[in-house]
Amino acid sequence: MIYQSYFLLLFLHILGVSADWQFRSRPDLAPPKLNITIPATSEAAPGYIFCAPFSGYADNRNHGPRQAAPYIFTQDGELVWSGFSLFSIWATNFQAGKINGENVLFSFEGSHNPFYGHGHGHITILNDKYETVKELRAGKHKISDKHEFNIIDQKTGLIQIYQPVPTDLTSYGGSKDQQWIVDAIFQEIDLDTGKVLFEWSSLDHASPKDSVVPLTPDQAGSGYNSSDAWDYFHINSVDKDEEGNYLLSARDMASLYKIDGKTGEILWKLGGIPGKTSTNFTENEEFKFGFQHHARFLATSPDGNKQIISFYDNSAHGSEDKDGRVLKINDHSSGKIVEVDTKNWTAKLLQNYEPPYDLLSKSQGSTQVLENGNVLVNWGSEGAVTEYTHDGEPIFHAFFDSGSLGDNVENYRAFKYQWHGFPTEDVALFSETTIDNETIMYVSWNGDTETKKWNFYRVGDSGKRTILGEIERSGFETSFKVPSIVEDPIIAEAVDASGNVISISSAVTSVEQVLPLNTKIEKKSSKDFLDYFSWKAAQTFFSGI
Repeated sequence: MIYQSYFLLLFLHILGVSADWQFRSRPDLAPPKLNITIPATSEAAPGYIFCAPFSGYADNRNHGPRQAAPYIFTQDGELVWSGFSLFSIWATNFQAGKINGENVLFSFEGSHNPFYGHGHGHITILNDKYETVKELRAGKHKISDKHEFNIIDQKTGLIQIYQPVPTDLTSYGGSKDQQWIVDAIFQEIDLDTGKVLFEWSSLDHASPKDSVVPLTPDQAGSGYNSSDAWDYFHINSVDKDEEGNYLLSARDMASLYKIDGKTGEILWKLGGIPGKTSTNFTENEEFKFGFQHHARFLATSPDGNKQIISFYDNSAHGSEDKDGRVLKINDHSSGKIVEVDTKNWTAKLLQNYEPPYDLLSKSQGSTQVLENGNVLVNWGSEGAVTEYTHDGEPIFHAFFDSGSLGDNVENYRAFKYQWHGFPTEDVALFSETTIDNETIMYVSWNGDTETKKWNFYRVGDSGKRTILGEIERSGFETSFKVPSIVEDPIIAEAVDASGNVISISSAVTSVEQVLPLNTKIEKKSSKDFLDYFSWKAAQTFFSGI
C-alpha cells in the first residue's frame, strides 16, 4: 500500500494537482514557500513568524498558497508548524498568547466573504500541544467576525461583530430600497465562562454621516438587504488600556476612537484625512492616515494625559467614492507610531515605517512592536511582511509565497513570537533505498520546537535496536543517509538539548526510491507518466486504486 500511496501522489503531481512534494516524510503538506528578499540580519528579534496566508482570488487553484492555513515559520523560511489539517475551514488572525498562565495559540475560523470584508465564525484556541481546548463565540445571539480577537490580562477577550439592522437611510443618500446598515459592535468576554462583560455599539455613539465610505448603489454594502448592509463604520481592531478604556480602529471612518470603559462614551476621535474626517486633535503637518488597521495602546504617561499608539496605515481602500474614484490618500501604506496628548489636544507622528517596495494595501495589515523594540509590519493584501529596527531600517522582508503562487497572496495579520511547541501527533518517518544501494531516511515532527538531534535505529526480529547513526536537526525535515540497504524496520528518536528522548516514531520499512532527489517534474500527461515508470509499476499502481 505504501507504493500505491506514493505513486498516487506523484501521479496527481504530474497531472497538475496541488501535492508538491516539499517533504518526503509529510507529502500531505504543501505550505507556502516564503520569498525572502531581505534575509534577517543579526539585529532581528528572536522568535518565529506567525501568519495565515490565503489567496486573493476566489479561484485559488493557480494563485496564492496551495494550502491556506495558520503557519509558524522561522525567519529563514523553514516551516515549524502547519495548521492545514487542523483548521478545516478558512482561518485568519493567527496569534500566540496566554490564558490563565498557559501558553495558547488562537485563530478565527469560519467563512470568509472577500467582497464585503466580513467573516462569520468563532475563535479556536489551542494549547502548546496544538490541541483544541476551546471554541469561543460572541454572546447575546450575535456572530463573531474575523477581524479581532485580543486577549486582555489573560482573563478576557475582545471580540468584534458586524450586526445588520434595518433603518431608514434616506438622510444618508439612500433610496427607499436601501434600508440596511451594519451596526459595528465589540464585546469583552470572560474567557472561562463566555459571559459578556461589556458591549459597545457604533450606532449608539457614532453617526453614519461621518463615514468616508459613501452609500453607493453599485458596490458591495449598498444597503439593499441584510447581507448587503452599508458598513459605514467597520471596526477592525479593539484594545484596552490599564485604566479600562478601549481603543477602536474604525476603517470606514478613517479614524481611531478612545471609548470610556464604563459608559461607552467616545472620549476622543483621531481622524486621519484632513477635510474629510473630524478630529479632536491638532496634528503635525506630515500626520495623515486612512482606512487603518490594528491599533494598539503601547504606553501611557504617569499623569494619563499622553498615550502612544501603534497602528497600520493602509492609506487606501478597495471601494470608490461617490464620484467613482478609488479611495486613496498616500502612495504607499506604512506602520505608524503616534502620540496623542489630551491636555494640549495634539497628535504627533513619532515613527513611520515605510515599505521597501512601495507597497499599497487596500485591505488588511498589522503593526507589532516587538519586545526588543523592533517593529514587524505586515502588508495585508500585498502578502508581505517586514521587520525594522526601532529607527526604521528594514532588516528582514518576505513575501508569503513564491513564483506564480505569490501572485495575489494575502495575509491579514502577521506576528513574531518566541514559542515552544510540544506536539502530540506522531513523528513522521519515511525511508527509501536508492539505485546506488543506499538508504535515506526523512524525519519530521509538525509543530515541534524542542528537537535538536535525531537518532536512527534498525529493529531486528527480536525487537533489538541497532544504531544506524545520529544527525543534528536541520529545518522542518531532516534527512540521514547510510551507505547500504537497510531491510529491517527503522525508527527515529527525537532528542532535545538536554539529551532527553522526547518522542519515538513508529517503525517503517524502506521502499524503493520513488523519485530521485532534486528531480523536477515537468510532465503533464498520463502517457508521460507511463514513460517515466515501467509498465509493470504503472499496472500495479492502477490495479491497486
